[in-house]
Amino acid sequence: MTYRSRTKGSERITLLVVDVQQAAVERGPYEGDVVLENIAALISASRASGVEVIHVQHDGEPGDADEPGLPGWEIHPRVRPAGDERVVRKLTNSAFRGTDLRTYLEERGVGTLILTGIQTEYCVDTTCRVAYEFGFDVLMPELTNTTFDNGEVSARQIYELYNRRIFDGRFATVMGMGAALELIRSQADN
Repeated sequence: MTYRSRTKGSERITLLVVDVQQAAVERGPYEGDVVLENIAALISASRASGVEVIHVQHDGEPGDADEPGLPGWEIHPRVRPAGDERVVRKLTNSAFRGTDLRTYLEERGVGTLILTGIQTEYCVDTTCRVAYEFGFDVLMPELTNTTFDNGEVSARQIYELYNRRIFDGRFATVMGMGAALELIRSQADN
């Protein structure tokens, strides 16, 4: 698959890892081990190719499992930031609301976000739509976002609905892991 940016003048890519925190992973999301493995592979390829990795960390309310300072708030060890990788802390579903993420990306000439994380129908969805509205291209490699059962709807159904019917072709391009890794590795030449 050949990817062509819809943004003009910016081919720079950034990997965004949203809310892959200890408490969420411990809850056992849909295909959790595969998603962690895939995100870790994207991070590794990004680091090797000079593609910036930005981690988003949700600050939960007092008493929540993801309350700042509690073990559940920590970014999961398999995808933990390295060195000086940026961590954006947020209070809402959007990684953009109340943060400097948009300004930071625009100042660096980023036109494309590879979006991964937890929860598909909340923080991943909101971040995807806002990024799209701000003019970023959003790429979502398969099985790099995940969620949990939600009432009568299974996590698998939610994942499939969002990735196959809502995101792809509307707010994002859903692509295979191989294509995503190839795109990241191609950035090493830039």
